[in-house]
Amino acid sequence: MSTQRAIGVERRTVASVSPLTGELLAEYEQHSEEAVEKKVALAAATFREYRKVSFSQRAAMMLRAAEILEKEKQTFGQLMTREMGKTLKSAVQEAEKSAFGCRYYAENAERFLADEPATTSATRSFVHYQPIGPVLAVMPWNFPFWQVFRFAAPALMAGNVGLLKHASNVPQCALTIEEIFRRAGFAEGVFQALLIGPERTGPLIADPRIAAVTLTGSVGAGRSVGATAGREIKKSVLELGGSDPFIVMPSADLDRAVETAVQARAINNGQSCIAAKRFIVHEKIAVEFEKKFVSRMAALKVGDPMLPETDVGPLATAEVLRGLEEQVKKTVEMGARVLLGGKRLERTGNFFSPTVLADIPKGSPAWDDELFGPVASLYRAEDMAQAIEIANGSPFGLGACAWTNDPAEREMFINDIESGLAFINGMVASDPRIPFGGVKYSGYGRELSHHGIREFVNAKSVSIHEPEAAKSRTE
Repeated sequence: MSTQRAIGVERRTVASVSPLTGELLAEYEQHSEEAVEKKVALAAATFREYRKVSFSQRAAMMLRAAEILEKEKQTFGQLMTREMGKTLKSAVQEAEKSAFGCRYYAENAERFLADEPATTSATRSFVHYQPIGPVLAVMPWNFPFWQVFRFAAPALMAGNVGLLKHASNVPQCALTIEEIFRRAGFAEGVFQALLIGPERTGPLIADPRIAAVTLTGSVGAGRSVGATAGREIKKSVLELGGSDPFIVMPSADLDRAVETAVQARAINNGQSCIAAKRFIVHEKIAVEFEKKFVSRMAALKVGDPMLPETDVGPLATAEVLRGLEEQVKKTVEMGARVLLGGKRLERTGNFFSPTVLADIPKGSPAWDDELFGPVASLYRAEDMAQAIEIANGSPFGLGACAWTNDPAEREMFINDIESGLAFINGMVASDPRIPFGGVKYSGYGRELSHHGIREFVNAKSVSIHEPEAAKSRTE
């Protein structure tokens, strides 16, 4: 976001700047207070009619959105790559995944929200799910399509309407998503993008016409949004950061674990809340793992994200690059060893070298914080119990994975790891078919699956007492 002054009048804008070249790609004036008011009013009015639209009609439009995403995935992928720097191949996959999410909820929403019978003393009792109204979505830049669609698909299929406050550095993605829903046949006020800065989010949450808010972002943003929603007694879902542990035990397939570890750390240029960030390896295999891991990290190709051979592109913004550089520098100053990389690359663009750190000191940024970039932290453990203890030492609890073929170790990991997702012998990933979310500083609430679509509905308990039945019970 930028602020300019022209003829004594303050002009606020949102802009997308190329992470690769630093050039200004697009700049838009922020929506004025009057424009935002019109959009909120339209959302509230549209909801009153849209909630009556049948599941089959909603599904037809959502399937059309999926078709648009699939048909034009190359175009959408190029937009994401230009605006935030992810590799083109991963951006195209993101468009495909967004289409899958749309199709999943188009096909399953009615079943997920069907009346649920309950046995009580009444003649008939059941739970009836109803939409709650306009939902404000505060979304991040790292998965500029998928993060939005994984909120919007279930929310719109449930009968709610959405208002999107996207990250200020991806305004083109925000406007394109709005257009996709419009092209799919959704009414004008069902899904709208708001081009505003983060300081204007609080008043929106407090607006009585906004029924709920969902945020994917930093812990700081989560505290702010959660506090405002709590003060207004409004439902909120917070999907915050993560410092995911990747545990490797002696019984694992080491080569496969190493291959996946590199992929899990480098995904999205290292800018993913569920990317593996802390690699906790049994001391018996630690030396071998570290050697292979460092070698494969060093082999990653860093460069233009549009090129098919590129593994790691630039970080999304210069600010993200500066922050990561400072975290690594401080961690090393506190005693960590640099096994690979450790600094930004001296070239045009927001590039940080694939990095591996070891001997991580307690209290350092690599120990306590989330490192958002291609930086891996290595730890050693004497057994699964100690590995889990190290893993749980983080304030975050989003995802975790363990590589082991020992049944007892698997059971211990499932039961004792403090996380919302627990994967064994596989990379942590979001999937519309299972719930997504974390514990501790990683937030609360769930997205995806039937759990996600039920976050923003009123679970209304209905109890019917027929006169004849009531009379017979009193006799």
